[in-house]
Order: sequence, then structure tokens, then C-alpha cells
Amino acid sequence: MRTEILSLLRERGDYVSGQELCERFGVSRTAVWKAVEQLKKDGYEIEAVRNRGYLLREEGKPSVFGRTELESRLRETALWAGKPLYYYESLDSTNLQAKRLAEEGTPHGALVVADRQTAGRGRRGRSWSSPAGSNLYFTILLRPKISPDKASMLTLVMALAIAEGISQVCAGSGGDQAESARATAEGGIFQVCAGSQVVQKPGIKWPNDIVLDGRKVCGILTEMSLSVEQDSIQYVVIGAGINVAKQDFPEEMRNRAVSLEEIYGPVGRSRLLVAVMRAFEKNYEEFIGAESLAPLKDRYEALLLNRGRKVQVLDPKGEFEGTALGIRDTGELLVELPEGEVREIYAGEVSVRGIYGYV
Repeated sequence: MRTEILSLLRERGDYVSGQELCERFGVSRTAVWKAVEQLKKDGYEIEAVRNRGYLLREEGKPSVFGRTELESRLRETALWAGKPLYYYESLDSTNLQAKRLAEEGTPHGALVVADRQTAGRGRRGRSWSSPAGSNLYFTILLRPKISPDKASMLTLVMALAIAEGISQVCAGSGGDQAESARATAEGGIFQVCAGSQVVQKPGIKWPNDIVLDGRKVCGILTEMSLSVEQDSIQYVVIGAGINVAKQDFPEEMRNRAVSLEEIYGPVGRSRLLVAVMRAFEKNYEEFIGAESLAPLKDRYEALLLNRGRKVQVLDPKGEFEGTALGIRDTGELLVELPEGEVREIYAGEVSVRGIYGYV
């Protein structure tokens, strides 16, 4: 009942009488009072005034985080992305848990969220620092009806969604405002100019690193399971770790990692997750409809930090340098060599880094 009361208080944005809550949920006033008191213990500021009822106050501080909070915010949306929700205080890895749930038949759109990971992983088996109370760790389970060779594009779909979600919640540039804002990139730092206000906007280092101030703020790991016949997708899980709160990064990461709070100030993890799910659902449906990145290509390239810049391609067959031009509709990075030849770079096979820095 706590989730339902929280959702109603947030939706109303005004006082809700105890009597209305009793009648709405078919419980006693004592039960309502106990639920509200528990919400207060969870960190919510709820004002109780005689003859007026209860008022949820959320101004000026990030929202609390947890199952009740996430369920309440997701309940307000018509999304399939993020439902059902599986929330854990501590978990080995959201990707590992999503795969376990997938094998049990959990449906498309299920979302696994953890406050802490004990075995977080990045690309190529690298460990991912996952302390409690600091960051956002989540994995969405998908059962797409596409051929396996197209699954790698889903990583770019999620990268775009996370960049757009961060922009909406942190940089104040979502929806129509984002369409009309003038975006610039200077020294690898994207800025959004809306009126007289200039704020940093996240960019994408191909294929899926989200970057702020020239440093990585988010990593994404996509994993796929094929059918027994190997000709169709059983499921895909896409996991992400977003650095949200200020923290002490390991020494080897300090010059390459950043948190959202360092750039924007305190950020509500729950609001951010819902914004990402909204953006992902929209992008995913456009991708599935076209079975390519064509509908998303312009928006992705607008955030692509590598575009128009010198890059070094670390190919096991031989390293080379060139200028990143953009991406194909199928996600490959196009790199023009000094002599004019354009090569297609496939994610997962090689690494791309900037000549003069991370991007």
C-alpha cells in the first residue's frame, strides 16, 4: 500500500485527506497512518495537517531510492520498459540476475535494479566499481524479434537513451526543448544553449560510452542468448552503470571517470532511471520498426563526440589513424583514412580512442 499512497500523493501534488486514502484503498485510518510513517522513515518528507490531510514535499532535494520509490514512479507511466521491476539492495550483477530471470521465462521489458553490485562487470570482463548509495545500476531484459546479427545495434539504442535521459533530468533539455536548443561541442564538451543558460550535455564516445567533461560517466554491457538452433534470439540483456554521486574513483580511473553530481549537483536516481526508460522505449520501438538505426542516426550522431575528430583504431590486425565521419544505419563507425579510404569499424572487434585524449 505504501507504493499506492506515494503514487497518489505525488500525482495530486496537494493535500490528500486521510478519509480519501481510507476509501481509495479500503483500509483503516490507522493503516494509512502506519504507511505514511513508514514512508517518512524511508526518507520522504510528508506533511500532515488536521482537516487537510497529507502532502508530499519533494522540492529542493533528490528523491529517495528503493523499491517503493521506483515502483511509484514507474506506476505513473504507461511504459512497458521497466515492468515488471526487480529491485535488490545488493546483488552480484544486474546482468547476471537478468539472465537468470530470463531463463525462468521472465517477460520482455523486465527491469533489474540494484543499489549495490558485488560483481559488476564491464566490457571484456573488466570489473565495474559498484558501491551502495552512489550510482545507478540496472539491466533491462528484451526478447526482440530480430535476427541475431542486428542485436549489437541495441547497445547504441541504449546509449542514446541514457544520454537523452541525462539531458532531460540534469541539463533540462528534454522533449521539444531539446529539439530547439542549440548544441555545440568544444574540446569534447557538449553544451546546450537555451536562452541565456548554458549547461553541459552528455556526449557519446562510439559505440556506447557516455561522456561528460571528457570523462566517462556511464558504461553499457549488452549480452545475448540464442535459441538452441542458433538462428534466433532467445533474449538480450542490456546493463548500465551510471556514476551519479560524488565518489572517490580508483586511482587508475580518476582522470577518466566523472559523476553526474560533479557536473550538475545532486541528481535523483529514480527520476533519472524513469527518464532513461522513457527514452529507451521510444528509441527501441523506432529501431524495431525499421530494424536499423536509421530513425535514430541523426540524433545519435548529434551527440557523437568522435565525429569529425582524429581517432586511433586499435585493431588486432594493425592499428591505424583516421577521421571519424559518423555511423552507418547498422551502427558501424565510419573512419576516413588520410589517403581517402573509408573503413567501417565494428563494435566489439576493435577499440577507438581519441588522438588527443579519451575521445
